[in-house]
Amino acid sequence: MAFATINGVRLEYQVIEASRPDTLVFLHEGLGSVAGWRGYPEKVAAATGWRALVYSRRGYGQSDPIDGPRPVGFMHDEGRIVLPALLDQLGIERPVLIGHSDGGSIALIHAGGTGRPVRGVVTMAAHVFVEDLTIAGIVDAKKAYETTDLGQRLGRIHRDPDGAFWGWNRVWLDPAFRSWNIESFLPTIACPVLAIQGLDDQYGTPEQVHAIVRGVGARAKDLLIPDCRHAPHREQEAATTAGIVDFVRGLS
Repeated sequence: MAFATINGVRLEYQVIEASRPDTLVFLHEGLGSVAGWRGYPEKVAAATGWRALVYSRRGYGQSDPIDGPRPVGFMHDEGRIVLPALLDQLGIERPVLIGHSDGGSIALIHAGGTGRPVRGVVTMAAHVFVEDLTIAGIVDAKKAYETTDLGQRLGRIHRDPDGAFWGWNRVWLDPAFRSWNIESFLPTIACPVLAIQGLDDQYGTPEQVHAIVRGVGARAKDLLIPDCRHAPHREQEAATTAGIVDFVRGLS
């Protein structure tokens, strides 16, 4: 494991080498980290022949903890400030961004809001606006953290599980977050986009995917997976990986 310092913050990252110099950049979910991917980036790198970068955002994994509550615009800051600086420091140009949940939203913000060249974007269970279903799922997660061993399990992948959980949970439940919306970034995305979502996602309806495809236009396509909840790469790995591999090969 290596560390990069971005704006005074140490972020853990991992580079998975492969036969091609092209790079896939994996952006984790709201409770994820490098370890939280459970080796999935290695599988995609092997299947595509592309190298991969995986990193933990501030407050997650072994990266530096956050100070105080996350701002409502934390995903905007990640996509437009932190991610560009990290890519520049590591010499990565024209990546394919693969983001899960919050990571997918960050990928869309980066692709549509920075003017930087992006080869392609894959989102898995991304949000572009806030739904009642999303808030209900996050309320359920709060109850689970308070009443089950969820904190102990998160401790396996985060140096500060309380900070990781409450930093994510509290900002999503902040009343000011209900108006959060990133649909304005979609029409300016100039690269192909694959929007993946499970049809049984407990945090969002298929309208999230439909909004992405409408907003991006002809460059976007969807992949809606049955018998799948919020983590397509774990719950329907074969179908998800096949979709990603076909998409990446199409970019070549």
